[in-house]
Amino acid sequence: QVQLVESGGGLVQAGGSLRLSCVASGLSFNNYAMGWFRQAPGKEREFVAAISRFGITYYADSVKGRFTISRDNAKKTLSLQMNNLGPEDTAVYYCAARFKNIVDPGSARGPYDHWGQGTQVTVSS
Repeated sequence: QVQLVESGGGLVQAGGSLRLSCVASGLSFNNYAMGWFRQAPGKEREFVAAISRFGITYYADSVKGRFTISRDNAKKTLSLQMNNLGPEDTAVYYCAARFKNIVDPGSARGPYDHWGQGTQVTVSS
């Protein structure tokens, strides 16, 4: 059974930083591309960042230069370092796994095969 468990969310002031983690189990982590998505209240879920099996990264324009996605295959962990956070970053953040590799920005956005339960990030102004 595949499980993706996110952690690291919380409340932070504007301009602050958070680091999200996603620990995977039940899958061969290094054979999966991974992504982060977020959903704000009343909005659709949106792509944030993704990383291919080989470590190539993709970002939404809204987070480029502020967020960094990384993976540790030995620990089966996906991370998202978020700096210079603003109120517009407030959302539930979801980790996702995709067996088919990511090869371009389009495929970075999906579809994904497995999803975590999400972790709340709240940025106060």
